Amino acid sequence: MTESENIENPLRHLSTTFSLALLMMIVITVSPIALVKAPTSGTLAFTTSGLAGTAGITCPNSNGNCYNNAAEPAIRADAAGNFYGSSENGLTGGTDAWRSTDGGLHYLTLVSPNSASAASNQFSPAGGDTDLAVASQTNLNGLYNVYVTSLALTNVYVSTSSDGGNTWLLNPTGASVPGDDRPWIAAEGSSKVCVSYHSITATNDIFVTCSNDAGLTFAQTGNAFDANHLWLAGFQNAIGNLAIDPANHYIYQSLSGVATAAETTCTNCGLHAVWLAVSTDGGLTFTDHAVYINPSTSISYGHQFVNVSVDNAGNIYIIFTDDHNLYYSFSTDHGTTWSSPTQVNKTPSNTAIFPWSTAGGAGKLDIVWYGTSYYDGKNTPDNYPMSAAWYVYFAQNLQATTNPANFTQVAA
Repeated sequence: MTESENIENPLRHLSTTFSLALLMMIVITVSPIALVKAPTSGTLAFTTSGLAGTAGITCPNSNGNCYNNAAEPAIRADAAGNFYGSSENGLTGGTDAWRSTDGGLHYLTLVSPNSASAASNQFSPAGGDTDLAVASQTNLNGLYNVYVTSLALTNVYVSTSSDGGNTWLLNPTGASVPGDDRPWIAAEGSSKVCVSYHSITATNDIFVTCSNDAGLTFAQTGNAFDANHLWLAGFQNAIGNLAIDPANHYIYQSLSGVATAAETTCTNCGLHAVWLAVSTDGGLTFTDHAVYINPSTSISYGHQFVNVSVDNAGNIYIIFTDDHNLYYSFSTDHGTTWSSPTQVNKTPSNTAIFPWSTAGGAGKLDIVWYGTSYYDGKNTPDNYPMSAAWYVYFAQNLQATTNPANFTQVAA
């Protein structure tokens, strides 16, 4: 897909969240291409399509079978230009996965990464929250490992494919601490993969568990909270995604939380602080840095989800939403200091939620989110009227560390 293509099917108001989520996967696939060069026309355009829930089907097609029941998708691109996506069918519903080898124009539905579920309508203990990662170096097959994590009833499943998603090797014990929720996954090199997750049994502590053998074993676990910030546990945080910089091997865990230890007893304080936990020793230990603390304790950034990405020069970007506007901050010193937040969304996206980002070359940043023109200043997006029309929005800044306001925004 090129940046100058016209939109064939503008995204209309959708009555179901899962349909919007899966269409979003097609939109995001432009990001790695768009980061290579600026659009010559000054605008970006997208083609949208549904994805099939049955293995072996390629979409789009004219057979009427490009649909599914999955939600909350994840997508990644490997260095060879292949795209991989995954999405959840809910606990015991199994995980769906897709692959594109033509720049996002077509997606093949793969066999489920959960070995007990060869199709989306079969039983699997997994199928809860999902995320996906790709290796930064090739394996012995000359391909990039693909990793999918999925929340199960008792643990975190991690599935590894060394052959481009054709087959999967499942490890049903990707988490070393029991009672898990909302796993995220990141990878680097040819065989290192790390999973982060909430441990409900440890009062919502955030743990990062790493494997150095492509997911066969997860022998190393680190706590994302350092000794000075252990108070962020105790159900005082909301986990964001995990990222690894393959250049220096630093691991970054994003989250939102309260701002001080004193606020842990506050009964009406929101998660008004954005944090980044940084590990410089491969995930053994972490140091926590405040990205931004809103002076208003009534604000909360703990809504699906704080997002972190790293560009090729090592610059870090944090994206977060207050259920109204979408903001980003950047760091050029590995997360130690941060820029002031800059609002990303513009009219007609008066509400912007559920962000995701991809960073490319130095200063090049793409962000997608769900947006609507509706905003009444009273209700949360969960309680917006059905008349609120939701779209997928895409914004790009090719000078994100020097010209923060220089975003181009389009709706798909």
